[in-house]
Amino acid sequence: MNVGVVWTMVALAGTAGSAGFTRHAEAQAGAGAWTQRTPWGDLDLQGEWTTEGEYGVPLERPTEFGTRPFLTDDEYAKRLADVEARDERDLRTVDVLAGQVDGPNAPIPHWREYGTDSRRTSLIVDPPNGRLPPRTSQSAPPPGQRCGSLQRGEPCDSYKDYALGVRCIVHGGGFPDAMFPAVYNANFRIVQAPGVIAITYELIHDTRIIPLDSSPQGEHVSPAIKMYLGDARGHWEGDTLVVETANLKVGTRGASADLRLVERFKRVSEDLIEYQVAFVDPSTWTAPWTAALDMKARPADAGVFEYACHEGNYGMRNMLSTARYLERQATSPRP
Repeated sequence: MNVGVVWTMVALAGTAGSAGFTRHAEAQAGAGAWTQRTPWGDLDLQGEWTTEGEYGVPLERPTEFGTRPFLTDDEYAKRLADVEARDERDLRTVDVLAGQVDGPNAPIPHWREYGTDSRRTSLIVDPPNGRLPPRTSQSAPPPGQRCGSLQRGEPCDSYKDYALGVRCIVHGGGFPDAMFPAVYNANFRIVQAPGVIAITYELIHDTRIIPLDSSPQGEHVSPAIKMYLGDARGHWEGDTLVVETANLKVGTRGASADLRLVERFKRVSEDLIEYQVAFVDPSTWTAPWTAALDMKARPADAGVFEYACHEGNYGMRNMLSTARYLERQATSPRP
């Protein structure tokens, strides 16, 4: 399918969809399960969504919770109290000129978005213990980050040594990390057109265009073609959108080049999409594993904004030039 045609379809869907989504939401108010469909018959997933309510939930479940996926009322009350204390600390006004900040790499308070309200004990829901399956004997260990971390800012030798997120290429270690909330921008926009769905991620500002099996582009491209967001193809299983992604250029969380992702988007109400993603990689893990997040609706006028990242990438130049300066200082004779 011609890329220009796809973008025209997505743009038209976004323009018409915003007004249509408002009408659909009004029609569904108080109506229980979501049944609204697009004019061509697909379940309507359109709108703006966020996963920030899951911020702070560990990927793996602490062992004390066993196979229990949700907190008790008392445990949840403690989480909310901890969140309140965290917000009081992280969101307070800071005196930048006086140097009263958490650290040189700490986001300033008004950047932060993490309204934690999840009751989950872990993001992993399968295996039932909420833990990653064992790695296979032939799998490579997850790569460590020897320099350039956002926490410590260690100098790097080359731009290639910095993580993908620091280089403003893709969030985290690669897709689907953009679905998992960080300290801000865990927001998305979904628009639909016949045979295609587009998802815009605010963090690093990527847009995935996902052909459906009803489109001429229903088959995956050659395995030799690798992409940071992978090659995605979608289909409907009842009212659940299933998206299979292969050909990932970078295997997140130490996965191999064989990693295949299977995402499921199930809109259960006006305000909620239940999202799951299964990681299938027999070369890395002894069994598939699945993580789940709630995608909650945002106000129609909230906006998904451009994430300019390094604003021309001067940040990378500054980091590397500072690293070289520190090296010269270390080798220069002292007076």
